[in-house]
Amino acid sequence: MSLRLAERSRWVAPSATMAMAAEAARLKATGVEVFDFSLGEPDFPTPEHICQAAERAIRDGKTHYTPAAGIPELRAAVARHYATSVGLPVEPQHVIVSNGAKHSIHNALMALCGPGDEVIIPSPYWVSYAELVRLTGAEPVILETTEEESFILSPERFLAAVTPRTKLLMINSPSNPTGVVYPRSALEALADAVLKTEVGVISDEIYEELLYGDAEAHCFAGLRPGLADRTITISGVSKTYAMTGWRIGWAVAPPAVSKFMGALQSQETSNPCSISQWAALEAITGPKDAIRGMLAEFSKRRDYVIERIKGLKDVSCIPPQGAFYAFMNVERHFGRTLGGEPITDSTSFCQAALRSVNVAMVMGSAFGAEGFARVSFATSMETLERGFDALGRFVEGG
Repeated sequence: MSLRLAERSRWVAPSATMAMAAEAARLKATGVEVFDFSLGEPDFPTPEHICQAAERAIRDGKTHYTPAAGIPELRAAVARHYATSVGLPVEPQHVIVSNGAKHSIHNALMALCGPGDEVIIPSPYWVSYAELVRLTGAEPVILETTEEESFILSPERFLAAVTPRTKLLMINSPSNPTGVVYPRSALEALADAVLKTEVGVISDEIYEELLYGDAEAHCFAGLRPGLADRTITISGVSKTYAMTGWRIGWAVAPPAVSKFMGALQSQETSNPCSISQWAALEAITGPKDAIRGMLAEFSKRRDYVIERIKGLKDVSCIPPQGAFYAFMNVERHFGRTLGGEPITDSTSFCQAALRSVNVAMVMGSAFGAEGFARVSFATSMETLERGFDALGRFVEGG
């Protein structure tokens, strides 16, 4: 008799971004040259001074268990970051260091949600949000935002969606997949709406340092008095410091929530990697020269991608203000034949592009936004140039 899977196995689908990256990797392994615009991670090495801090930690024997919620030094450094850069008074005990920001989001949802609850998620949204909500037994309530409204959730739409079952609102600025950064005025209007309800907020701010032009990121919890008492702020070192594989994220939460999250983590995973924690401490407190260099390169790529998208037939895109993604509207190609294949939706568009011209993108449907395709410009300029040449041929029907 075979093992019978639990009911929750029906609630979760594999990550579409990881699936596209895996398919691109499979093709590369067969010798195919793939222009990979699928994964969202910096293509730069982790800065040397951070790697040296990890090596020192190993030499100094810091290779054993740490407190489940993270080493005191790192929790204190994260708390100081919010106090100095945001003006948000945070105590170290309110900081829970986890195995990446995704783990932090999972812990927060497990702390607050259960069967019968609803969580409002504006679309487009990062692929894991809805799946992580479902794992708790709660129901994701997806609110569509449009390209015409710059993918920004209005307070009116939020308030209209609130029911007695609504437990949380999840927001993400700068945004994956759109690159949109909410203006302060839009966030303040949303904050005022939240304060009219009993709804809490998970604010995913993992891309807070990756900004272009005059865009500014704002910590949601600090926008209005009382918001910090009902907001869980998520961030980490993965994107800003090119440390995706080190797996260090954090949550800043109200006392009762952070206490539970720490207890939950002590049972699920124990502490995050001890060596990675010491590396993350150096990332936060050490020199920022390498970070400024990476951001300058991302900015060049972003400008290049914007211009190349303008030249693509029947494709449009809101210029990204943060993160390292461009979210292209490809809907006008539906009903056509491209690369010898019929295009009916964003999945067939991306699959045909990969099969015919070896360009790997992620379908908008994975982000709750049919009609779009996400391009990551966290790759070399040469890959962008040749990949967009190939993409240009593809949308011309070649």
